Amino acid sequence: MRQHTTPLLSPAVGTRREITSFHFGTPGNGEKIYIQSSLHADETPAMLVSVLLRRRLEQLEADGALASEIVLVPVANPVGLAQYVLGQFIGRFDLASGKNFNRHFVDLAKLAGNAREQFGDDAQRNKALIRSVLRDALAALQPLTEYESLQRTLLALSVDADVVIDLHCSLEAAMHLYTSEVAWPEFEPLARYLGAEASLLATDSGGQAFDEAHSLCWWTLQQHLPEGTPLATGAIATTIECRGQRDVTYEIAQQDADAIVEFLRARGAIRGTAKPLPPLLTPATPLAGSEQFYAPTSGIVVHRAPIGATIRAGDPLFDIVDPLTDATTTLHSHTDGVFYMRRAIRFATAGAPLGRVTGTRPIRTGVLLGA
Repeated sequence: MRQHTTPLLSPAVGTRREITSFHFGTPGNGEKIYIQSSLHADETPAMLVSVLLRRRLEQLEADGALASEIVLVPVANPVGLAQYVLGQFIGRFDLASGKNFNRHFVDLAKLAGNAREQFGDDAQRNKALIRSVLRDALAALQPLTEYESLQRTLLALSVDADVVIDLHCSLEAAMHLYTSEVAWPEFEPLARYLGAEASLLATDSGGQAFDEAHSLCWWTLQQHLPEGTPLATGAIATTIECRGQRDVTYEIAQQDADAIVEFLRARGAIRGTAKPLPPLLTPATPLAGSEQFYAPTSGIVVHRAPIGATIRAGDPLFDIVDPLTDATTTLHSHTDGVFYMRRAIRFATAGAPLGRVTGTRPIRTGVLLGA
């Protein structure tokens, strides 16, 4: 294992933060796998998964079992880790700009646009050319803020990866993951090993999130190739939501770390025979089919269904109780699906998001991700 430290742009004199990455295996040997956790810094369960995954990778490397290069970044957001307001941990948004740390990543397809003029008839050579152009373009970017420096650093570490895994969690949630329709067949084994209760698919969810910065780049380039020009896919990417913020235990983190190892073993990135694939708990569904619920009025939130429940249209999900009038408003599902995430709040203001249920029929357009 090799440990690298990349300093971030200092926002003020006397301050400095850095990204620490752990590199396993030999560069250029097999696939490159990139795994990071807690880009939203307050999503601690993902960080614990990385801690336990690092232990497994150290042992696997010592045993000579690695057939790929694996880069692990356990703390993907040291900026957010330092953000506390009156004791409240604020890790999702950059307090300096108000921006979500997992939005607004640079459009890699635009950075790689000029490379298309140099394409030949070899799909793998064209892929290598794109990666070279992207590495140079990212190195030439001059970030103006610590936020931009953080995003550029993470992209520089991952832009030439074959597989990108971004570990997150929600507020209160079942294990679920996001990926693209194209990548789903390759990530289905991971969903099985993780015991994912929902798998949500979108090519472009509209938020310029970290995972799609990689996958959408290659999909976009492939859609705009001159006729007869081949281009091998450079990266598949997924975001894994490691349940909810309070689901921090060694047992479940070890389970998730082991699931990732089995997935990599099944891909051939780790030598050995992978464990038999568990059943897929629920079929993948379009992210655009997820029904999102918002509070129509303010009041006390009473949850009527547990996380991970199978929901039928008409089932009650939330009561909102007005503590002054005693009026109760009940929100019912309009879709059949899995109740895969909800907010941790127990008192809602009007318009506050409450939770989501998967659905098989697309019902939303535009930006599909939350704030």
